Amino acid sequence: MLTPSKINTFNMFKVPANYFLGIRAKQINNESCAVVVKHRWINQNPFKSMFWAVQGMAAELTTGAILINKIQSSGARISMLLVTNNGTFTKKATGKITFVCNQGKSVDDIITKAIETGNGHTLWLQSVGTNEDGEVVSTFNFEWSIKLKKS
Repeated sequence: MLTPSKINTFNMFKVPANYFLGIRAKQINNESCAVVVKHRWINQNPFKSMFWAVQGMAAELTTGAILINKIQSSGARISMLLVTNNGTFTKKATGKITFVCNQGKSVDDIITKAIETGNGHTLWLQSVGTNEDGEVVSTFNFEWSIKLKKS
């Protein structure tokens, strides 16, 4: 089972950009994953808000961590690949931004389908970023592909 501590340690050694930009997993369970990033000098754009790519990295982590967690729990050998993504920005990202993906059930369904059919499948997962006032600052959608690994 993944924990925020395991995710953050992994990022420190394998995805150091996430770590140095301040992206931190805060919560993961069967239904959701939450990641926090605080607007700082190192992750800002020229307009004094959080750079869009930093927001995307935090958002991707929420969806990828849920997928990894569910794949590990299934016991099946499944590969995953990010196929495409898009984002919408609705407010300047300043202060502490929390990204949440809460589609654990959808991930369960697609993994079950992949195991039953032996075919590859794709799934769109969404992560919504909100500021400390609860206002949505950005929404990201990620299309993930999963496929059983050959023995």
